[in-house]
Amino acid sequence: MDAQQRTLIRYILVAIGAAIVTIALKTLAAVITGSVGFLSDALESVVNLIAALVALWALIVAARKPDLEHHFGHGKAEYLSAAVEGLLIAAAAVAIIWTALTRLANPIPLDQPGLGLLLSTAASAVNLVVGLALVRAGRRHRSMTLTADGKHLLTDVVTSVGVIIGIVLVAILRWEILDPIVALLVGINIVYTGYRLLRRSVVGLLDAALPAEEAAQIDAVLDRYRNEQHIDFHAVQTREAGRQRFIYIDILVPDHWTVSYAHSVTEEVKSAIAAVLPGATTFAHIEPIDDPSPYGNQDLHLLVPPRQQPPPDTPR
Repeated sequence: MDAQQRTLIRYILVAIGAAIVTIALKTLAAVITGSVGFLSDALESVVNLIAALVALWALIVAARKPDLEHHFGHGKAEYLSAAVEGLLIAAAAVAIIWTALTRLANPIPLDQPGLGLLLSTAASAVNLVVGLALVRAGRRHRSMTLTADGKHLLTDVVTSVGVIIGIVLVAILRWEILDPIVALLVGINIVYTGYRLLRRSVVGLLDAALPAEEAAQIDAVLDRYRNEQHIDFHAVQTREAGRQRFIYIDILVPDHWTVSYAHSVTEEVKSAIAAVLPGATTFAHIEPIDDPSPYGNQDLHLLVPPRQQPPPDTPR
């Protein structure tokens, strides 16, 4: 396990600790006040804990090296983690909505709302700090698992703020019916969060291409070598699997180049791509530039379209 992977696991362990703390605080607030809004918030924190445990599993699996059964590694485990998290969020939302509807039919007054608000605010502060740290680390290390877990915590903060506002109104105006209404709104918001996570995980499992900004960086590298080496590129395809990035390129070189020289230039291109996209793996296939067949192969999705005419040849 490399240093980056150990760093990601440490972040997830922090998330697990934060989930345990917030569960304790929010459950205590729900028990003291009898609020279904606080109860819904506590249930979401239980999901946070389960999701963090699943994320820990995903990071450990994703760190495994390629083997005979998984030639491209185990990076897609992170998408499975996000999918499981989305399903857990949906399950929690169903429980919250059901509880809210039950209480909506029979609202009850709250006990000691001030203490409950204090406990919930403390829990939200913990989630806010940890959530921001996870999102930043996830973007820095290109980890979908950390990013998804961090965004889930930040969503939890938003819903907690809504719950707190609702409980304040209940305490001030004595409108007990606001408590289950707030819980119902929390449940609906959580359903939307779960949907977004599931959608992103499905897109990743279907081998989504790299983002447009990363594709542009690859394009710039290829343009540089077009001008410097008078070569061309065809059928440039990309995909990502968790933090792993794969690029596939057909390199069209002058017919008279030796295998050795063509290999040397190919390795330069791959190194240049790795310089702008650290950790990316590039697969290159060499073809003769005067062969018309590569230019006629239009059935592949192209990142960089081929030129209609071969570029001028340069003697070697």
